[in-house]
Formats: sequence, structure tokens, C-alpha cells
Amino acid sequence: MKRLTLLRHAKSGDDGTVARDFDRPLNAKGRRAARAIGRHMRDKALRFDAVIASPATRVAETLQEVEAGYGGGLAPQWERRIYLATPDELLDVVHDAPANADSILLVGHNPGLEQLVLMLVPERTDGARGEIEVKYPTASLAEMVFAVDRWEDVGRGGGDLVRFVRPRDLDPELGPDYA
Repeated sequence: MKRLTLLRHAKSGDDGTVARDFDRPLNAKGRRAARAIGRHMRDKALRFDAVIASPATRVAETLQEVEAGYGGGLAPQWERRIYLATPDELLDVVHDAPANADSILLVGHNPGLEQLVLMLVPERTDGARGEIEVKYPTASLAEMVFAVDRWEDVGRGGGDLVRFVRPRDLDPELGPDYA
């Protein structure tokens, strides 16, 4: 069995001080949300054999805050292919994951992450998949399991969504109605 957890970067700011999208930093709310997700990961004893992340500034800063809440380093492998990737490109990254890793954390961007979940998890009329169809907010965590032995065998409709956590699920002040 393989376990794939997807984390969307936390809320970034756009104060006009950076020229490239790639360099956008987190804002204060994003930092709080990422730290809350890290605490949730710690409290649920989530463990990862590998962490693969986009090298964008907002992803690196998200991981710093997640690590602070988690209570330890996650030692990401920086993977340029994740930055603004399509779901098929993200699936290629998953297929290339270390063979000895049974649980990986993939940290990146929307719309690719949302579309990847929708591609990998069969359609249902209720539950967390439906929530993801509506919106995969910043700093949200989606965990899927696959009844396969190799990452290369992860494919369309083969996943079971076992966790979807948004920052607002942990703290209402991290929801869309708060600044």
C-alpha cells in the first residue's frame, strides 16, 4: 500500500515587492495556517518517508511553518517540475518517487493539486471529494491511499481519499471570513 499526501502552499501575499510569481512570500495568515496544519500533522502522527516540494518561495516558507508546528524537519527534495504543474505532470512526479518510500508528502500549487486529487479519487456524490471539487484552499492537506506496491502503479481512479483538512477546520479564524 502507498500513501500520498498533498499539501497546497499556504496563503501568499502580493504586495508588489517581487517581480516574479515564483518569489511571492507567505502573508501572516498563511504563516498561521501552515503552522496549524503542522500541528495537525503532529497530533495525527503523520509520517513521511519522502517529502517532494516545489522550490517556489511560498512553498519553502510553508514548509518552514509546517515544520515549526510539526516539531521537526521534513527534509524536502526540491522538484522544479511541481511548480505550476498539470495533474499529469504531478502524476509523473509521483511515479518517480523513491521506490522504498511508502508514504510521501507532495507540496505544491493549485490548480494542479486539486485536479490531481480529482483524477486519482473516484467520483462520489458526498464526502471530502465533493468538498475538494468546490475548493482546495491554501494550506489544505489531502491524504490518499492506493492498494499498489509501486508508485508507478498509482493511476486514475485508484485512490481512496482518507483525509481532507483545511486550516479553517482547525481554527475558524483561518477561514475565508477572516483577514
